[in-house]
Amino acid sequence: MQEPVAIVGVAALLPGSPTVAEFWRAVVGGRDLMTDVPASRWLVEDHYDADPRAVDKTYGRRGAFLPDVEFDPLRYGIPPNNLSAIDTTQLLALVVAERVLADCTGRPVDPERVSVMVGASSLERMVEASARLQRPVWLRALREHGVPDDAARSICDQIAAHYVPWQEETFPGLLTNVVAGRIANRFDLRGVNHTTDAACASSLAAVYNGIAELRLGQSDLVVTGGVDTMNDVTMYTCFTRTPALSPTGDCRPFAADADGTMLGEGLVLFALKRLTDAERDGDRVYAVIRGVGASSDGRGAAIYAPVPDGQALALRRAYAAAGYGPETVELVEAHGTGTGAGDTAEFAALRAVFDASGRADRQWCALGSVKSQIGHTKSAAGAAGLLKAVLAVHHKVLPPTIKVDRPHPDLDVARSPFYLNTAARPWVRAAGTHPRRASVSSFGFGGTNFHCTIEEYPGGVVRRMPAAPTEFVLLGAESTVDLRARVGRLDTGGDL
Repeated sequence: MQEPVAIVGVAALLPGSPTVAEFWRAVVGGRDLMTDVPASRWLVEDHYDADPRAVDKTYGRRGAFLPDVEFDPLRYGIPPNNLSAIDTTQLLALVVAERVLADCTGRPVDPERVSVMVGASSLERMVEASARLQRPVWLRALREHGVPDDAARSICDQIAAHYVPWQEETFPGLLTNVVAGRIANRFDLRGVNHTTDAACASSLAAVYNGIAELRLGQSDLVVTGGVDTMNDVTMYTCFTRTPALSPTGDCRPFAADADGTMLGEGLVLFALKRLTDAERDGDRVYAVIRGVGASSDGRGAAIYAPVPDGQALALRRAYAAAGYGPETVELVEAHGTGTGAGDTAEFAALRAVFDASGRADRQWCALGSVKSQIGHTKSAAGAAGLLKAVLAVHHKVLPPTIKVDRPHPDLDVARSPFYLNTAARPWVRAAGTHPRRASVSSFGFGGTNFHCTIEEYPGGVVRRMPAAPTEFVLLGAESTVDLRARVGRLDTGGDL
């Protein structure tokens, strides 16, 4: 069993949810945050075609998108003139990083012992910056069609004017590693800083690295998670050609009518400490990470085809590191993309490991995926799932997965350890048993697999995030004075 790691800070920007508290309300309320593609991302009339075989087109026209976010460049030391050359992901990561550091309630950590490890795979600015370099192609095509040279050059100038000119800030502004670099630079954090690319498993890969950093004793606090704001037409075309997008425009993980995934945007960051340090420093602990397992699929049918045996290996390694078996886990936040191949392979891996636990009863573990609400946030997908699971154990609530009217019959869910939880309900446990436990999976192209095990932190301070406009709260304390103090904190929105 490995040293437990505490999650002592959380922050996020997710579709329809500019804060963590609003994300939790959206999850518990079962809100569907899919919308048509806004014109601020790309124009549907320019790129959409219902025919999946149409050349250089996408049959996707819906997704999940971040709300507008106010950004003051001077607050983060960025000259306003440089903004257009810097990728949105880098900018918004600064906002979320500031929030996650502010959410840490314990004793400050020496900046030389604070590291930043973030999952990031691709930035939109790279595509836009590269487009200007196609001028020779445009010019050649115009000349080949008989356009006079002066007119051809003028037309090329007009096309280039639609793209941000190259400048000194362009190079760092389009690099994924600078997502972490800007955070370390702005907040004067002098531990390790880098990003990790494991495609759609990038954020859990970053968490995996961050936990290793803590267990090696190289850092005392790690800011980690995943970021992805690239919902441009390039990404839609990639998923169209795979093909993985839902032709009906919805994501229904493990459902009988599932027909593909949907794309989302998101930034989710966590602050991690060794549990012993968090307890010593008086931190609020949202949840405890007991183990993270990782594996590769090895040889498979295709580089993008999931392999159940490879995923099962990551699960077994996670529970070996955690020091307990899957028979004690009552919530799995799956990768759950809604694709036929992906869901089938993932369920097979989960069932193989959970069936082998020796527990004879059936359907003891809730299974779900936040992608049904916010789509596939790619590099941030694992972090979004981890945030949902962390808030579930923190609030003692089993959250829903929406749009699943009927499980896919091929999965034989009724005879498995799992049930698809479609409504929020209290997570009730008998006194004296083990803490509430959840697990989170994330997988990426190239056969890279991660599984993270978490459990609640009994008796800790609870950060209330009301899930409804009106709530009934039962409070208890050792004395009248203590009870009045708890009521006072409740009135002011403080921790309980």
